[in-house]
Amino acid sequence: MVMSPDQAEYIGSAPRDWRIWTTAWLVTAVFVLSNSVTPLYVHWQREMGFSNGTLTLIFAAYIAGLLATLLVAGQISDRYGRKPVLFPGLVAAVLACVLFGTASTVASLLLARLLSGIAVGVIVSAGMASVVDVGGISRRHTASLAASVAMVLGAGLGPLLSGILAVSLTRPVVPLFGIQLLILASAFAVAGSLPRSRTTARNSEWRLRMPSVPQANRLHLILGIVIFAPGITSTSFILSLGPSLLKKLMGVSSPFVAGAMACLMFLSATSVQFLLKKLSIRSQFLIGTLSVFLAMVCVAIAVYTSVSTPLVLAAVLAGIGQGLGQLGGLTLIGLHVPEHRRAEANAVLNIGGYIPAAILPVSTGYLIDYLGLATGASIFAVMLATASVAAAGFVRVKLR
Repeated sequence: MVMSPDQAEYIGSAPRDWRIWTTAWLVTAVFVLSNSVTPLYVHWQREMGFSNGTLTLIFAAYIAGLLATLLVAGQISDRYGRKPVLFPGLVAAVLACVLFGTASTVASLLLARLLSGIAVGVIVSAGMASVVDVGGISRRHTASLAASVAMVLGAGLGPLLSGILAVSLTRPVVPLFGIQLLILASAFAVAGSLPRSRTTARNSEWRLRMPSVPQANRLHLILGIVIFAPGITSTSFILSLGPSLLKKLMGVSSPFVAGAMACLMFLSATSVQFLLKKLSIRSQFLIGTLSVFLAMVCVAIAVYTSVSTPLVLAAVLAGIGQGLGQLGGLTLIGLHVPEHRRAEANAVLNIGGYIPAAILPVSTGYLIDYLGLATGASIFAVMLATASVAAAGFVRVKLR
């Protein structure tokens, strides 16, 4: 592949750090939308009368849209440039906002979540690759940190904003998604400021295929996935079923509390990356697996004692696990994967992480419907704790 002039410009220059963080706003803006609905799940569940299984299915519609997008977005972005992929993704986010703001049926929520997943799929492939492109060779560590932090920061700010509006306004849905539209407008401005791609040669035989990475980089991706997957699965569980656990086991129904817990989870994911960014990737991975294990212990304690404090601690630990797994995985990609395969590698990392993040929480939602909240949540905790121990063993052997 012939590198586009804008990519060559990124690699050959030494842009200021502010350019990296400005580009990272694209990631933050879309992730604000992705999790802002978390405190509203209980509200919609009460209004529409759907089960916990349906609730996790709505959550999984987001991941279905994300995974489907990841199959193609990274490849198209690497081939034809970032902007032709970013703008359709932002349009999908706008449509999701409109649907959320007017939702009155489960079908509306499912479609809105699907569209928001499509937007996130674009952002975690083309958007994150844009951040690393801007950083160039000399700032790969900084750019990888910015991309990772931007994701978890947006994911945390969304539910906090939603929770604040839910307790401040009697009808918070329309104002919330009106604010989201303004945030997305700023993301359009950032995307528009990126240099145009000018690919000068294209292989006429090129076609879409299953996302992959060069043989030399496969271990890098596997290492990232085995740590990132348990971390993001634990945070997905907190996002989808955390409000129900708070309400049904602990009698806490405030959307602000649910939103604040989700925000705290992702703020912990943000802060730990700044605090531990100088550690080796191996150390980051091992601390991440330990955090997920302890998070699942706290979930089990919370459901059997009906006390909210262990659940909040579980959210913090889950955030740490996701943050470190994500940072280590993105850093491995930034350091080792060639620029013309970077968005595709980001897609592979996220596909590997989001598949269990969809399957396990959805399965747990239906288990809870049949076996009860405590039993279903405990089974999930045991499975994920076991996975985190296995991941730590793999890292100790393969990354020395």
